[in-house]
Amino acid sequence: MAAPPHPASGPRPARELTCRLDVGGVPVGGGAPVAVQSMLSLPTADTEGCLAAISELAAAGCEIIRVAVPDAASLPSFEAICASSCLPVVADIHFDHRLAIEACRRGAAKLRINPGTIGSMAKVDAVIEECGSRGIPVRIGVNAGSLHADYVDRTDLTLPESLAASAEAFVAHFHERGFDQLVLSAKAHSVRATVAAYRLLAARLPNVPLHLGVTEAGTLMQGTVKSALGIGTLLLEGIGDTFRVSLTAPPQDEVSVAWQVLAAAGLRRRGPELVSCPTCGRCQVDLERIASEVEQRLHAVSEPLTVAVMGCAVNGPGEARGADVGVACGRGKGVVFSGGKILYTVDEAMIADALLDEIERRTPSDGANVSVVS
Repeated sequence: MAAPPHPASGPRPARELTCRLDVGGVPVGGGAPVAVQSMLSLPTADTEGCLAAISELAAAGCEIIRVAVPDAASLPSFEAICASSCLPVVADIHFDHRLAIEACRRGAAKLRINPGTIGSMAKVDAVIEECGSRGIPVRIGVNAGSLHADYVDRTDLTLPESLAASAEAFVAHFHERGFDQLVLSAKAHSVRATVAAYRLLAARLPNVPLHLGVTEAGTLMQGTVKSALGIGTLLLEGIGDTFRVSLTAPPQDEVSVAWQVLAAAGLRRRGPELVSCPTCGRCQVDLERIASEVEQRLHAVSEPLTVAVMGCAVNGPGEARGADVGVACGRGKGVVFSGGKILYTVDEAMIADALLDEIERRTPSDGANVSVVS
């Protein structure tokens, strides 16, 4: 799926300049659609539970899944997960380079390591050799709490500068050994620091695909706000090839928020977008109830439509004329419209039914899940 066009006279987005990698059949970088990732929260030893969760996340729109490999005992389950997963599986490795090597041998589509926690660079080199021989990409993940040893105590650098410099040093080490199948991340819990670090990396390492994220972002509400602000800012600047919304919440919420961020950034859409106005003293219906009911029922719709629920004539067909289907409410009723054209009027109690009826008339009968560039 092609990236959205950019003005012929304007600069190319940074994501178009990065190298294209293949992660288990999912393209990352080089202008490929920004890929949505998540991570399993179940113990890796629970093979059946992990596979069921992966299937659910795939149905929700996840495209790459990360799985922790905390110890050697988890390797057989990890291998079974890789063999049966419907999504490419990334092995998340810390501390023990031998786990990274074994994960490669057991089916990982990609590794995520932080060289700063692996130990000596000789151990990192062993991982590089294994991944290079098997054509497995590696994400170098640098976090504020695990910088390159040369930058841990540097007081002359800001946190974004330390993150970027650490990442650059690790990338240089990989490149010196002839390995360039890299994805890079440099995260902090601070949105400002994270955004600044990624801007530096996009400028200094323009060929390396970037995995975006705000680490330790928090629970559903706080984490959504911080992730949307940080990731969304970078996506709008053309930076970022793939990302995970990291939440202290079920992985399905991470995927849902990720797709909403992509849609809001105008990059990709999956399923309907609901446009609803804030309530005010002019509203003469229970708009919050109507909008919530419509939102809930839209979960069963796969087409990338825009659906508008407007509380009064001020925000009616005029302002929402671009909606595929919408309603503008009056006293106990709603005027259903499409593309700015009024269709008919229904009672307040029938508004949600009317909108869903109109959507059904406009969508294919096969119910295929559609993901498109908006």
